[in-house]
Amino acid sequence: MMNEFLFVEKYRPQTIEDTILPEGIKNTFREFVKQGEIPNLMLCGSAGVGKTTIAKALCNELGADFIVINGSDEGRLIDTLRTKIKNFASTVSLSGGSKVVILDEADYISADSVQPALRNFIEEFSSNCRFIFTCNYKNRIIKPLHSRTTVIDFKLTPSDKQQLAGIFLSRLKQICDNESIKYDEKVLVELILKFFPDFRRCINEVQRYGVSGVIDTGLIATLAEEKLTPLIDMMKDKNWTSMRKWVAQNSDNDFDTLFRKVFNTLEQRLEPSSIPASVLIIADYQYKSAFAMDSEINFVACLTEIMSECKFK
Repeated sequence: MMNEFLFVEKYRPQTIEDTILPEGIKNTFREFVKQGEIPNLMLCGSAGVGKTTIAKALCNELGADFIVINGSDEGRLIDTLRTKIKNFASTVSLSGGSKVVILDEADYISADSVQPALRNFIEEFSSNCRFIFTCNYKNRIIKPLHSRTTVIDFKLTPSDKQQLAGIFLSRLKQICDNESIKYDEKVLVELILKFFPDFRRCINEVQRYGVSGVIDTGLIATLAEEKLTPLIDMMKDKNWTSMRKWVAQNSDNDFDTLFRKVFNTLEQRLEPSSIPASVLIIADYQYKSAFAMDSEINFVACLTEIMSECKFK
């Protein structure tokens, strides 16, 4: 691991004990290790909270052979099911242990075609292979998969958040020390507060801005300016799928604040003739947000209308 360039991989916890998660969740995985068996699992929680990390750590501690499949790569997923997953699941492990397929971002897998096929795979290879699904939104996974898995929700209580944020601050400081990056502790605290519980995002930002060897107050100002840039680029390219995914991953944000940030950013990115239309669209959906059953859907609808009605520079 020490030769790994990406910090998120280089410093990914390799054991359950090293993960930064509430004790209740860690105890569940400790029991799996104690029993020496991995059930089919569905791990649900926000992006970057550690679902894939603890799935890999569980496999490592039990000596299980595993592969990781990205569920958001839907274009090739059917072929992957028919070839890579089937070949892996149908063969006996060389180590004599279990075989595990980790399906990352499973909530982006088609519920009409691929998810039903996975249901059959779980049954067909039950004697030889286990499946671990990770997802941000468990309601996007069909009920037959729920019934065939043990569902573990990575929800954090306020006390969990406070405790884990403190532990993660120590982890970030350790990473900076190991990489000879000078840092202002207050800035690391601000970084955690901004993205918590997305640990992956925090580590990526430390690597990105630690290239100069120093992380200081300039980081927070830069983050404020650049946070919406990828979103606006997606809207310009009319990449609805990526835009939808961005909103899902940032759904912990206050949507009123996001409306204001989009409003401020679009002024610089739209053709002058489209600015009035964008203002009216944002104002309309911001008003509707007070009555919307689902604020995320309302925000996506706003961005979708801007994508279709406005011209970008």
